[in-house]
Amino acid sequence: MAYLNYHVNECDNLASLVLQSAAAFGDSTAIAEKRDGATVNYSYARLGADVSALAAALTAHGLADARVLIAGPNSYDFVLSFLAVAAAGACAIPVDRAADAEALEALAARTGAQAAVFAPDFLPKADRLPAGVRKFSFADLEDLIAEGGEKLQSSDDLSLPEPDRVAAVFFTSNACRGVMLSHRNLAFDAAAVCKMVEVRPDDVFLSVLPVHHAYEMTLGVLVPLLSGAKVAFSEGLRYLSREMKEYRPTVLNCVPYLAETMYHKIMAGIRRHGLESHVKNMIRVTSAILPEAAALAAKRRAFSFIHKSFGGHLRLIMTTGAPADPTVMRGFRKFGILAIQSYSIVECAPVAAINRDRFHRAMSAGLPLPETVLDIYDMNEEGLGEIRCKGPNVMLGYFDDPEGTAAVLRDGWFYTGDLGFFDPDGFLRVIGRKKNMVITATGKRLYPEEIETLLCENKFVAEALVRVVPDHSAEGVHVETVVFPNKNAIAATGDDTPKQRAAVEIRAAIDQLNRILPPFKKIKRFTVSSSPLPRTPSGRLVR
Repeated sequence: MAYLNYHVNECDNLASLVLQSAAAFGDSTAIAEKRDGATVNYSYARLGADVSALAAALTAHGLADARVLIAGPNSYDFVLSFLAVAAAGACAIPVDRAADAEALEALAARTGAQAAVFAPDFLPKADRLPAGVRKFSFADLEDLIAEGGEKLQSSDDLSLPEPDRVAAVFFTSNACRGVMLSHRNLAFDAAAVCKMVEVRPDDVFLSVLPVHHAYEMTLGVLVPLLSGAKVAFSEGLRYLSREMKEYRPTVLNCVPYLAETMYHKIMAGIRRHGLESHVKNMIRVTSAILPEAAALAAKRRAFSFIHKSFGGHLRLIMTTGAPADPTVMRGFRKFGILAIQSYSIVECAPVAAINRDRFHRAMSAGLPLPETVLDIYDMNEEGLGEIRCKGPNVMLGYFDDPEGTAAVLRDGWFYTGDLGFFDPDGFLRVIGRKKNMVITATGKRLYPEEIETLLCENKFVAEALVRVVPDHSAEGVHVETVVFPNKNAIAATGDDTPKQRAAVEIRAAIDQLNRILPPFKKIKRFTVSSSPLPRTPSGRLVR
């Protein structure tokens, strides 16, 4: 099925993205944040002028070709520093705010950083940086902007970096590899997402994920800035409920676990107030409305009591990282909130596939971006193989790692290391990491993530981690799992012994799944966890 792309004013570097939006959206708010308890709004015009002036100041300080560490919380100052460093032709290296002094020192040595821009509370950590590293606090930015402003006759005097120049190095979640992304990579990826998912100038993005990750920098910052929308920075998940009501967001980027938590709270509230029958009836009535846009509008009115808890305007949730529970994705849509997944990997700046807002599948990671190619390499008889990608969003390579780069970039293709297949409609399904695949003694292939996904379709299972354990059987291995139960679903049974009930329901869920699994995939043992399973910052289970 063919769908027209949404119109986007494209650009090939981050400096022109900022200047283009400053000219187009002027006094509209680009970024909002809390400072000393009060909301501060920064306009597009202000952001464009500040980026230009700060880039000029950094150039005057001899940092036009430097590698610059940027450390601090989600904030205007962080985004300003990132964009200005890139606009100056330098290389931005976002740092995890949780990094300690030793990690910061090691990162500076590893990357050969010549400068660091950091939040004031990073000063004790920054004191351990090598003597040759120039240090600038966010508190210094105002003076630097004033200095740079004097050197610019107008913002048009800003020299635009070459599109294929390295704009940033994002380190993967375990900090083992630095991914070099160019201006073209990042600008293209943001524009491609906007072609597939409509982003409007009146949209408000509530930013809850850390901007030192490529996903939030692209989806949570560059996408809204390209479209004239507003970015509102959250102070933390503990304040999310209050911020929903205050900022009244229309778009939320999050990991699946957060989306699932919010959805289960909604369902628990419905059960608590005895509204199950009413809600089911309203879902049935509103779902019969065509087209989908009209149905979603009707659902927003019918379920206004649910939307009120999100500020009343939330229309879109986008998730990435681990696969999202399809029941949750469908559930949000039943209430009038479109929930879609994407397939993101840092090496693809980072979105490689995303569900369109008018053509989507709850079980899918999405469709390939315009002007890119997604392919399944070394496909088996079931259509399953390694996902590879080709297009303008593919990284330049790994920082200071030519061997690692050569292993994944071959003949213009980036080999992701993820296993997947395409369904008959062209939607990508991601099964798991190639490195997690286990080949049994008889040559059969086991994919732990596949079994986890199937198990998590049961309403009593919130999370599952599958392990493949060696034994003396003919296959040489057997499957075990650790399960964290869905406590809301267990509570809804009314059983006054929830731990025992959880064990019974999880055993039943495993028995049900085992009836459809081939013998070598059947789950032999399980453990019930009393707490959520540990995850990486991107939402993937820690194995």
